[in-house]
Amino acid sequence: MKDFSDNSFQLRMELSLSPTAHRLPSTIPSLKSAIVCTKATLGFSTYFHSIGLQHHQHKCCSIPVSKRPQRPTSIRACTGVGAAGSDRPLVERILDLKDACWRFLRPHTIRGTALGSFALVARALIEHTNLIKWSLLFKAFSGLFALICGNGYIVGINQIYDISIDKVNKPYLPIAAGDLSVQSAWFLVIFFAVAGLFIVGFNFGPFILSLYTLGLFLGTIYSVPPLRMKRFPVAAFLIIATVRGFLLNFGVYYATRAALGLAFEWSSPVVFITTFVTFFALVIAITKDLPDVEGDRKYQISTFATKLGVRNIAFLGSGILLMNYIVSVLAAIYMPQDFRRWLLIPAHMTFAISLIYQVRVLEQANYTKDAISEFYRFIWNLFYAEYAIFPFI
Repeated sequence: MKDFSDNSFQLRMELSLSPTAHRLPSTIPSLKSAIVCTKATLGFSTYFHSIGLQHHQHKCCSIPVSKRPQRPTSIRACTGVGAAGSDRPLVERILDLKDACWRFLRPHTIRGTALGSFALVARALIEHTNLIKWSLLFKAFSGLFALICGNGYIVGINQIYDISIDKVNKPYLPIAAGDLSVQSAWFLVIFFAVAGLFIVGFNFGPFILSLYTLGLFLGTIYSVPPLRMKRFPVAAFLIIATVRGFLLNFGVYYATRAALGLAFEWSSPVVFITTFVTFFALVIAITKDLPDVEGDRKYQISTFATKLGVRNIAFLGSGILLMNYIVSVLAAIYMPQDFRRWLLIPAHMTFAISLIYQVRVLEQANYTKDAISEFYRFIWNLFYAEYAIFPFI
């Protein structure tokens, strides 16, 4: 009995002197259990002469000490980047912030915007190679940066107002994942809007500025209450088709000709790509909701996918694309003076066959979420491919 009392006294002394005893709050249930268990063990073993809580190991004391509690994602999303990892090296935190900002920009949309801009500028320059000047290079890149800013504003404002939905549909997005604070997201979208408007207004004149402002306005009413036009399927896909189809193609081509000192003039290839991409944007508008049906139904967002079903929308979007490809082949056949048959016909036949194959793969996968996401990525790859061949058609 004396041994038990001595050991108990020794435990109390070590607990009072141990730094761990001061660092870990007594309110942690698992630590209390560990202390009680340690006292009980001392009554049955007198072989340990130095028993500190941080050293002792025993089966009956295997209850793990709680780790620091993590805040819920919904709270983390509103408080900052890497709040739980503030003790990590500065370089790592900067890299994480860079990664979060890049994901915030939705890279696949950035690639589409950049590739479309390059294609239209290249087409205008190919048509007038004698007017190419190195002095226009800075203006071209400033215009590209302005378009990326406009793209970043539109996709960013959508993420700010879709946090709850994105936690279901796209939990990897930076705000929904808690990797980027709402305050930081607002800072980014305001910067994108102001920088884009300033660059366009300073370099490209009032007409292009009005087109750019219209694009930002349509992107705003698409996502922001009380209008929040994304709730209405027809309005949603018309906005997307207008911004990504007509405004981008017409605006970039117009601005490029103006920079070359030329009046605007439609050409058959530009009419072709503007019409083609406008219909393609309709396809993107209706198929983009295919992977998001679960969250859209939960938050009562009405889309064609929730109304008509995933399978029907996949077939509808594919049908519109196939029509695009058929018209492209016919244009090459009946307008040989405007298009290069050797490129336009085999390219679009290849795209059409690959689309039919992907629809078959989606059908065989029984429209699982992974298969739907893969199909949507393939649609974007077709979009990139169209712009890639455009300067040479």
